[in-house]
Amino acid sequence: MESLINFRFFWDTLDILLVALIFYYILKLIEGTRAAQILFGLAIVVLLYFASESTGLFTLNWLLEHFLGSIILIAVILFQNDIRKALANLGKKPLILRFRKVLSEEKTVDEIVKASTFLASRKIGALIAIERNSTLEDFVELGMALDSQVSRELIISIFNPSSPLHDGGIIVGHNRILSAGSFFPLETDPDLERSLGTRHRAAIGLSSETDALVVVVSEETGIISLAIQGEIKRGLDATSLNNNLLDLLNIKKSTKIEELVYNKNTA
Repeated sequence: MESLINFRFFWDTLDILLVALIFYYILKLIEGTRAAQILFGLAIVVLLYFASESTGLFTLNWLLEHFLGSIILIAVILFQNDIRKALANLGKKPLILRFRKVLSEEKTVDEIVKASTFLASRKIGALIAIERNSTLEDFVELGMALDSQVSRELIISIFNPSSPLHDGGIIVGHNRILSAGSFFPLETDPDLERSLGTRHRAAIGLSSETDALVVVVSEETGIISLAIQGEIKRGLDATSLNNNLLDLLNIKKSTKIEELVYNKNTA
């Protein structure tokens, strides 16, 4: 009762909201990453500690007590990469108008679609992975790190047969090309169509292990395909590819008014 009397409505409410936002940001940051698995493992250790304390398992309790006594140091070591990324993200622009983000995402999809149709018309093979909730950082590290703006010209030049990076795939995340020349796990299911080549099997393999969307352009036929959750849609044209990507990425098409405001603000 006394705590309720001493409750400062504005400051205490603000305090609770800030802590909730911090926890939400941390959970959002580690969603779909290995850090989430590590955090789950630490939660199991904490549960074991309380269980050993209540059941009288003194040796296990002593061991876990000393382990958890250094939990802050352990957390810094385990999550050092994630902490660095979080601090780097805080240094970026924290507030952006929603329609700007939508237009940026829509432009990314548009550039991917235009590059894919251009490559398909010339029967140049391509493999484009689009990151969603699950991070593709492990596959980014296997390729050449770029961190470049998504543009059809860059995508086309990467998959040019004379390019040293054309055999691998590119990874797109946060409206940026994160890497080129990355290699993805191949699907080994013997029941797959024999006509599916290495690129298609890599697309299916990656989409099976993650929630990424993977666009494939066949070098032999020029057919555009889209791999989703281990399944593949084939024979897509520019319109169907664009619509599929917008729907699966939950991107709402912008209005003409939003485009005019965006162009005016970025001019």
